Amino acid sequence: MPRNVLRATTAAALAATLLTTGACSDGGGSSRQRTGTGAAEPAKPLSWGDCDAPTAAEGGGQAPSRDWQCATLDVPLDYAEPGGETIPIALIRAKARDKSKRLGSLVFNFGGPGGSGISTLPGAAKQYEALRTRYDLVSFDPRGVGRSAPVRCEDDKQLDAYYAQDSSPATPEDEKAFVDGIRTYQQACKANSGKVLPYVGTENAARDLDRIRQALGDEKLNYFGISYGTELGGVYAHLFPKNVGRAVFDAVVDPTKDAEQGALGQAKGFQLALGNFAQDCVNRGDQCRLQGSTAKEIEENVIKLQKALAAKPIAGLGNRKLTESQATNGIAQALYSKELWPLLEQGLDEAEGGQGQLLMTLSDLLNGRDQNGRYSNIGAANTAINCADSKERYTLEETKARLPEFRKASPVFGDFLGWAMLSCTGWPVAGAWQTPDVSAPGAAPILVIGNTGDPATPYEGARAMAERLGKGVGVELTYKGEGHGAYNSGDKCVQGAVNAYLLDGKVPGAGTVCTAA
Repeated sequence: MPRNVLRATTAAALAATLLTTGACSDGGGSSRQRTGTGAAEPAKPLSWGDCDAPTAAEGGGQAPSRDWQCATLDVPLDYAEPGGETIPIALIRAKARDKSKRLGSLVFNFGGPGGSGISTLPGAAKQYEALRTRYDLVSFDPRGVGRSAPVRCEDDKQLDAYYAQDSSPATPEDEKAFVDGIRTYQQACKANSGKVLPYVGTENAARDLDRIRQALGDEKLNYFGISYGTELGGVYAHLFPKNVGRAVFDAVVDPTKDAEQGALGQAKGFQLALGNFAQDCVNRGDQCRLQGSTAKEIEENVIKLQKALAAKPIAGLGNRKLTESQATNGIAQALYSKELWPLLEQGLDEAEGGQGQLLMTLSDLLNGRDQNGRYSNIGAANTAINCADSKERYTLEETKARLPEFRKASPVFGDFLGWAMLSCTGWPVAGAWQTPDVSAPGAAPILVIGNTGDPATPYEGARAMAERLGKGVGVELTYKGEGHGAYNSGDKCVQGAVNAYLLDGKVPGAGTVCTAA
């Protein structure tokens, strides 16, 4: 399980990837990120060309078709010194199909933080084909991600060991190993990426978004933010309310929750999703491969599996053994999308029989590891961005004191998410805020979508975001479904409402409810 809250990335893209492959500044002296408002020269128009294959940091893979174009935009490393050093922001686009009715660009951020838009958008583009009729579909690698001045920490072999180690220590010796592992990881991040760590926070990324808008030649930013992309979009709307065009926030991060509250919310969300998965299995009777006549019994068997793996890992992939941490990671990954529930069922059944290959494949997917043992930089970027944003630095004693509440929220995920509160303790850069300011008076309406079954960004976050954006700005839509996000579920009601707004400017009524078929 990641050392910080479970990364919230778009589930459909992850599902497609898996199915394709077959299966606080108390430690370093750097100051907090500076996000001054010094004026920079207007962004120059982009020079588009053919796209190279995604880099290893972006997750690798084949180059997209000639239908896609790529470009690079230079932005200030430090917006307090707009005429100083710059870093590249990598972008990708597919042009609108109906040029006569083109509305401009629609910029996507798929979440993480740390997800590569360069590698994700081409693979997910079919879901957004209706929007491409009138928009250029555009995405990017945010600063610190992929090929945009990527944060680098440990190497592949070190990361194999890091993700395998016990993330829910039960003894003083385990605690020391866990804390030492975090400290070693952080030292590697500082050694390899110390120059960029102070500047990878969300406020700087939002300023990059406005320069992307300028470079695209758009008067307003039309935006589709998913998961962490909703937090980025909210911060953008706060900084540049008059520049907001038509925007959609899907799978919404709660802007009112601090790091601990966010992790606790995820514990509850993933436990809810696991319960829904288990109940679905029970409802299918003899077709379900898992032991247990009730959802509670299935959940109890998952806990038994965790304990067994803590005592003795089982066969995984190659020479690697499936540990308790990796199994929990794999379970969490599969709860991001209902499409992955059959693989979770199969993975749990096989693991109970001593074979952990499928759960390890799922875990690798969450951690950004490919079949050749190479890691993308999603984990490093995720930690760096979260720690640049959040002021919270929890002591070992504070973390242990909060564990009972996490265990109560989730017997399966509570320990892992509770211990993850130590992720930023000792980080070499101080965090910017306790919670982000997303108030955006004067902005155009922003459609905010919450999914009642979302494990990673619990449903309540949508209402909180809509309220914080402000009256007349945040427009809430509820989707009663499963998985992380709503538009990517394929639900016609959700997609109809989103398409009507983005394509025709028709804002749905506040409080609209869509129910999964």
